[in-house]
Amino acid sequence: MDPKLHPTQLYSGRCAVVTGASKGIGLEIVRRLAGEEGMTVVLTARDVKRGREAVAFSTIRVSTTCCFIDWTFENRRTWKPSPDSSEIGSGHPVIKKHMYWVNNAGVSGVWVDVAGLKALNIDPESWLSGKATDSVKGIIRQSYEDAKQCLDTNFYGCRRVTEALLPLLKLSPSARIVNVSSLRSELKRIPNEGIRCEFGDLEGLDEAKIDSLLGRFLKDLEAGELEKGRWPRMLPAYSMSKVALNAYTRVLARRHPGMCINCVHPGYVNTDINWHTGFLTIEEGARGPVMLSLLSDDGPSGKYFDQTVVSEF
Repeated sequence: MDPKLHPTQLYSGRCAVVTGASKGIGLEIVRRLAGEEGMTVVLTARDVKRGREAVAFSTIRVSTTCCFIDWTFENRRTWKPSPDSSEIGSGHPVIKKHMYWVNNAGVSGVWVDVAGLKALNIDPESWLSGKATDSVKGIIRQSYEDAKQCLDTNFYGCRRVTEALLPLLKLSPSARIVNVSSLRSELKRIPNEGIRCEFGDLEGLDEAKIDSLLGRFLKDLEAGELEKGRWPRMLPAYSMSKVALNAYTRVLARRHPGMCINCVHPGYVNTDINWHTGFLTIEEGARGPVMLSLLSDDGPSGKYFDQTVVSEF
C-alpha cells in the first residue's frame, strides 16, 4: 500500500475486502480484483504473518493491504490491522463508490487421516455425489466440538462480520456481498424433506429460524442421531454451515434490495480444505466469486451460483 495515500483517497474509488485470503481461492480472488482498474483490495487473514507474506510473495499490486480478522465466537469483534494499515483497522474507512465484500473464510470441521484418505484414491464423482460417505468412515471423523467450531467459523463468523460491516456497505451506492459456499449446501443433499422445506421457505426464513434449525442439528449430532434425524452424512457440520450460509444470503438479499448479495459454489477446487482431492485449479475456482463481485447494478441478488451459472438452492 502506498503510505502517501490518505484513507479518503484510498477508498474514493472501488474497494474490495476478501476474508480467508492468505492462500487458495481467497488469495486468487484478491489477485484478480487487485488487477481491476481503480481497485483497492483488503486481504484479511486470521494470521497476520501469513497474510502479509501472501501479499509480499504473490503477484498482487501495491494497492493491496492486509489486516487480521477473527470473528469466531471466542474472539468475536476482533479486527486488528497489520502495522502498515492502521486506517483499515479502525473499521471506519470512507467509502464513496463501490464496495465489494467477499466472505471466503472457512474450515472443514473434521479430523482427517490424510495419508489414509489418499490411499483410498476416491474418484471425484464419488466425492461429489456423496457415494464415498461409507468409504471414509474412520478416516474422516467429526466431534461435537469440531462441529460447533465449523458452524461458528463458516456461518456465525460470516454473519457477525457481515452485520458489523453492513452500516459501511450501506454508504456505498453500489455494494456487493459474495458468500463463498459449497456443493454441499444444496438442499437436495439433505435427506430430511421437512428440513429441506424449512430452509427453502424464503418468506419464513430469518436468523432465528436458521439458528433453530442449526440447534436441532447440533442436538442430534451430540446424541449420535444424525442418521435418525436424516441430516447430511457427508461432512455434516460443513454441509449444514453452508446450507445456513445460503439461507442467510437469501435473508440479506430480501432485506437489502439495493445491494447485490449472492452465494457461490466455486467448484471442486484443489485446495487445503478438501485435502487436495479437487480437480479444478484455484484460478478456475475464483471465477465465480470475482464475477459476482463485479456484477452491474442491475445484476441478480439472492441467488446461488454453481461457479458462474445460477443454480437451485
